[in-house]
Amino acid sequence: MGAFIVRRMGQGVILLVLLSMVVFLMIYLAPGDAADFAVSQRANEEDVIRFRHEMGLDLPWYQQYFHLAGNWARLRFGNSIIQKQPVATIIKSRLPRTAEILGLSIVFSLLLSVPIGIIAAVRQYSTLDNVVTLLAFVGIAVPSFFLAFILILFFAVGLHWLPTQGSQTIGQPDSLSDHVKHLVLPVLTLTLIRTAGWSRYLRSSMLEVLGQDFIRTAHAKGLAARTVLFRHAFRNAVMPLITLLGLSLPDLVAGAIVTEQVFSWNGLGQLIVSSSSKRDTPVVLALTLLSGAAVIIGNLLADISYRIVDPRIKL
Repeated sequence: MGAFIVRRMGQGVILLVLLSMVVFLMIYLAPGDAADFAVSQRANEEDVIRFRHEMGLDLPWYQQYFHLAGNWARLRFGNSIIQKQPVATIIKSRLPRTAEILGLSIVFSLLLSVPIGIIAAVRQYSTLDNVVTLLAFVGIAVPSFFLAFILILFFAVGLHWLPTQGSQTIGQPDSLSDHVKHLVLPVLTLTLIRTAGWSRYLRSSMLEVLGQDFIRTAHAKGLAARTVLFRHAFRNAVMPLITLLGLSLPDLVAGAIVTEQVFSWNGLGQLIVSSSSKRDTPVVLALTLLSGAAVIIGNLLADISYRIVDPRIKL
């Protein structure tokens, strides 16, 4: 197990280096640079040149990259070109907002998709299964931004139950109840998208397991149906869902970027969009590396979970 983790982490470091190089070159080759956004429009050409020199934007691309890479090797992200603040401070202030909607959406997606998938598999081809299948296909097909607009039209514009933007109501004192109201729509958007896919995967996995010989043997031995279903069938059927949890992290991050833009949620998704548009390279690369590291760690945890769920699996 230890050798497997070390090997996977080494591969992850190589992937992160390659990812950072590709993203840096994409930003470097794009028209313009951060000076076009950081310097006042009324500044003269000398001020722009001075700013580019102070920020190192006039250096060759490889010198700029290795300067940033040196900071990463020392576990530092440097300073934002646009905001003139440490990148770590900016990310730290935005991270809790994104963690809120991502964490809650994962929890609620699991709480919904597991029972839905099990019930749909046990009652295959029933009316309930057909309805769940139809809704799941709709949820998989609908883009997250379109679903977000539908929820806004229904709950905010039509019923006037929920707010549409931000994390607190402007002009009112901060309160938990008000924050929860602002959380509902972005979390609901991500939850419905994930639940649709995860429930379908679990249903298919459960159907495959329920048709195997060891399940029929368990029933023949007189075990209770609930015991067979949860102790034997579900434990084997949950393996693909564990894989999805690790592999779905990029989709969740991408969904959070779109969702935060729609709901003006002040998180990392909104930060990476604004930083990319302003060529704020240190911020963009820091967020890219953090997202890539999260994906690698998520996949590693999924593999380790395999071993925990099924001790027969060797890593």
